[in-house]
Amino acid sequence: MKSFNRVFATLILALVLTPLLLLPGAGAKIIDAEHGQLRPSAEQRFASRLATRFFSGYHYHRENLSHVTSERIFDQYLRVLDPNREYFLASDIRDFERYRDHLEEALRTSELEPAFEIFNRYVRRVGERAEHARSLLNETFDFTVDESYQFDRSEADWAADQAELDEIWRKRVKNDWLRLLLAEREAEDIVETLTNRYNNLERRVRNFKSEDVFQFFMNAYARTIEPHSAYMSPRSAENFEISMRLSLEGIGALLQQESDYTTIREIVPGGPADLDGRLKEGDRIVGVGQGEEGIVDVVGWRLDDVVDLIRGPRETTVNLEVLPAETGLNGPPQIIDIVRNEVRLENQAATGEMIELPIGDEVRRIGVIQVPVFYVDFQGRARNEPNYRSSTRDVRRIINELREEGMDGLVLDLRGNGGGALVEATTMTGLFIDEGPVVQVRDSSGRVSIEADREPGMAWDGPLAVLVNRRSASASEILAAAIQDYGRGVVLGEPTFGKGTVQNLINLDEISRGENARLGQLKLTMAQFYRIHGGSTQSKGVVPDILLPSAGDPAEYGESALENAMPWTSIDPTEFTPVADLSPLLPLAEQRHLARREQHEDLVSLIEDLAEWEAVSQRDSVSLLESVRREEMAAGEERRRSRLGLTHTPGDVDSDEGEPEHDEAPDVLLNESARILADLIDLDRDQHLLAHRGNLVTSAVD
Repeated sequence: MKSFNRVFATLILALVLTPLLLLPGAGAKIIDAEHGQLRPSAEQRFASRLATRFFSGYHYHRENLSHVTSERIFDQYLRVLDPNREYFLASDIRDFERYRDHLEEALRTSELEPAFEIFNRYVRRVGERAEHARSLLNETFDFTVDESYQFDRSEADWAADQAELDEIWRKRVKNDWLRLLLAEREAEDIVETLTNRYNNLERRVRNFKSEDVFQFFMNAYARTIEPHSAYMSPRSAENFEISMRLSLEGIGALLQQESDYTTIREIVPGGPADLDGRLKEGDRIVGVGQGEEGIVDVVGWRLDDVVDLIRGPRETTVNLEVLPAETGLNGPPQIIDIVRNEVRLENQAATGEMIELPIGDEVRRIGVIQVPVFYVDFQGRARNEPNYRSSTRDVRRIINELREEGMDGLVLDLRGNGGGALVEATTMTGLFIDEGPVVQVRDSSGRVSIEADREPGMAWDGPLAVLVNRRSASASEILAAAIQDYGRGVVLGEPTFGKGTVQNLINLDEISRGENARLGQLKLTMAQFYRIHGGSTQSKGVVPDILLPSAGDPAEYGESALENAMPWTSIDPTEFTPVADLSPLLPLAEQRHLARREQHEDLVSLIEDLAEWEAVSQRDSVSLLESVRREEMAAGEERRRSRLGLTHTPGDVDSDEGEPEHDEAPDVLLNESARILADLIDLDRDQHLLAHRGNLVTSAVD
């Protein structure tokens, strides 16, 4: 953006006028030789001054910076290090209180010693906990005692003393043992596995380097501004660049660290994990194995080490031992073998199908187009190649094919679509409107630009529904919002994620004169999206016209649930002409949908499953009674088999395939979306609100 380039150049000029040091490399582990503790490097001190200058001067939402207090940085740093409050004692926190009011100033003046002192104490406490955990493995646990383990202590008080923390860890180790016992592991094997786990926990923390500590502290600062800005250490920046270069290879899953567990944050559409279908968002990875080799326990490992273990050459197999999200820490674990491969464009590409719905004496033919991501061959587009690939072109082609099959209405399925190319969100919206603005973009200087469809005509002017969920974000929200604002179609599903911001990457190494300087990179929020009616997609997301069954409170998921998320705001609307007002039809269609919720077997079963999942997800503790856990395991397995349509009891296999027989589970929400659109068509017989009458364009070019 021009405004960013302008301020960026200004900052570089200011830095050139300031003497810069040729700094040593940061790859080494900077240690105080006398005390054997980590300490900050000169390079990190310089990077802290540079990064805070960027954050304070050029972040899009500078108003948030007034709330960046030392107290918030202090609390966030403790959450980064000990989110489950199972290492530090209350006496540690009281000792650290002397830094609570001084961390913001320390960042500006590069006085990083407080952050390193806190971290060095953390390393010591982790070592003590690991030693205590190993000692408990010599004891005998009684699983007939009615007690529970609180696995989520994020809101609990810090342990008052060593005895209280010992009791917390006794239950943690007992739960670790019980989980392996429920997996039919022998006592000797359990002791070996858990000994290695606690050794790895201690080793992982002791292997942290100075640059890791600096990254933790800088991100504690960045997250007090808003959740999408961040600092990446040189190692993290290198891994990020590798992931970008190799983003089309691997198993196709995004991971995140939650306490001591590596958790699946997102399944990449079209990747091996997505095509396999067994790995789900929220699953916890507890072990990783290669091919025919055994499983390595990875509970307590640092995230990048787990990623390194999962990575590997294409067409090789990685075995993941996971605790399914639906059963939580109750287990049982499952072994999922996935062949590493590339995420082919064909696997990410839009796909279409037809759903036929009997309605009285008629049959409604509802077309469905699933768009996993907004993709485009930028190089081919820039060269104006006649057949360059894009999601808009593929959707246009599928529309033409479905029309030839007699399509009455179209459902555009954007569930799980986390975004992609902004130009594709604009051009794909243009397939359903004649001409006009699609989204407004406001940069950090306040300048507003408009992305618009400038091509006359439409590829589809008939009844339209857009299906979204909580993982529909960014470009998906832009398209859904535009369709809703124009009254061009109905939006169905869950409120979307609500990410209405744009980030830029800033390489700090490019600013330093030091040839070997490794300062890392910043990810800085620089712009925000606004709907054509002026409201933002930030925080609130896009609220569907008709809500479909879902679990949990929408306010607890997505952008609005992230700490220090930027608030919803608005700007002036831009000029546009709505196509129709669908409000007369929506209440009647919603009534029919609500009636089916109570009568239709698939919907009733789905709602029951969602309620059970929600009950499990709201728990912060598990029973340590073996009998209770086995009952919960059996119930969870039965629900899983029922949902997947498995026809054999556990242990039965098909003689030919060697796997349990099952039918593909129906996509209940997609089928219900098709019914709702069919209802709207029926209700609209005389009003003609669902069709946009204009010049139909069916060519295969943009």
